[in-house]
Amino acid sequence: MVRRRSPLAKPAHVFGREAEWRALGDFATRTTASAEHAMLGVVSGRRRMGKTYLLRALVAELGGFYFGATAATRGESLRSFGAALAAHAGAAAPYAFETWDDAITTLFGLARADGRDRPLVVVIDEFPYLTKMAPELPSIVQREIDRYQQEPSRMRLLLCGSAMSVMGGLLAGHAPLRGRAQLELIVRPFPYREAARFWNVDGDPALATRLHAVVGGTPAYRRQFLNDDVPEGLGDFDDWVCRTVLSPFTPLFRESRYLLAEEMEIRDNALYHSVLAAVAAGNTTRGGIANYIGRKAVDISHPLQVLEDSHLLAHEADVFRPGRAHYRITEPLINFYEAVMRPEWPLLEAGGAEEVWARSKERFAAQVAGPHFEVICRDYTLREGRRLLGGSPGRVGCGLVYDPSTRSQTEIDVGVIEPGDGGSRQAVRLLGEVKWGTVMGAGHLDRLRRARDVLAARGLETGDCALACYSAAGFTDALRAESEKDDVHLIGLSELYEE
Repeated sequence: MVRRRSPLAKPAHVFGREAEWRALGDFATRTTASAEHAMLGVVSGRRRMGKTYLLRALVAELGGFYFGATAATRGESLRSFGAALAAHAGAAAPYAFETWDDAITTLFGLARADGRDRPLVVVIDEFPYLTKMAPELPSIVQREIDRYQQEPSRMRLLLCGSAMSVMGGLLAGHAPLRGRAQLELIVRPFPYREAARFWNVDGDPALATRLHAVVGGTPAYRRQFLNDDVPEGLGDFDDWVCRTVLSPFTPLFRESRYLLAEEMEIRDNALYHSVLAAVAAGNTTRGGIANYIGRKAVDISHPLQVLEDSHLLAHEADVFRPGRAHYRITEPLINFYEAVMRPEWPLLEAGGAEEVWARSKERFAAQVAGPHFEVICRDYTLREGRRLLGGSPGRVGCGLVYDPSTRSQTEIDVGVIEPGDGGSRQAVRLLGEVKWGTVMGAGHLDRLRRARDVLAARGLETGDCALACYSAAGFTDALRAESEKDDVHLIGLSELYEE
């Protein structure tokens, strides 16, 4: 039986993150009826997502212990940890730990159930810095967690880090902490609607979409990096890009380079940037990427895997042909850098932001805004699928439909598939096309209808398949007339941002 206190109130200064705060609050205050045991949580997420801000708020609310590791030697890290822990415990002098074994043993000793009336929340932030100097740390933590499964403890230990490949490995395979965690939380960027509210542009969907295509949902970019420099409206967007992202005098200018350099598993930055540039240019298959950078496909397996583990690339299967997949850059700022900034870097460093931006508009539309708009539309369909389709949306993705009669293929930007169950066939619930700068007409709908017929001929169930046109530029009157039919949806910017 699990006893929980009333939900922990989220501080007013923490924007959004309701689900994350509930998960952290539940973990930090939970106890069992029969006994109290040590509990472990792992919190990860790329840099600038607000992990530290969130965890510091949790510690402040519950009176716990927070330690932020830095890139330091083993001895310096031990001294810093000993001083911080002694200050928390009210000791007269810093603890002088000779080993991490001593340090972790002392830490867990503070959370023994005797003498404590509530859980002790402990956050060790940037844990990968410590494991780099002391690889034995996860094993030591495992030993103490196991020990305090047998002895009463009110320890609630949260290990946090930004090196995604390292954090992902803490609980994987045969890692020492495998099976020991009661919480695994990834702090992700704000979803596009929440990001619009955070930037206070939710009343202007055209601006919100463009802004999200550049900086995504990373909270630090507005406050810490740009000191709340927000575009005043759509008419200010071009000037905003030039004075912020493209200006060599702002921290955001070099941020994409730093994001890559901070990943511990990345050694050859030039190779990784080339891989990302290939994807940004529209080469989204393994073979296409290898061709673009002049390598064999087998030679880029490791960089692709590292970028995936770092949550900078996503490998997404074709919803119509599971054996085929494509890659997508998940961090908008990196995509913007590879498509717009990297080809013009010398001129940008010389202060030529206006000149570069003036001749990058088409590239921005084709390689940045357009593909990002497709991602937003798929996100919308996943979130609003129950309303659109009258039930759970199933699997949402994209893919190609090959028409053998014409030897052509139709690109489906938003596809919703329900896998077959028992004797039922695989069902197609929705086919959608997305356009960023094109007013959509009846011809776009005809292509979707033809794709639906092709899939039906292949044996997929299409009787309840709806068709959807997503456009940031609008729809013709002829297409609007078609939308009166039950199986056709027209979704513009206002619908995407409508709560």
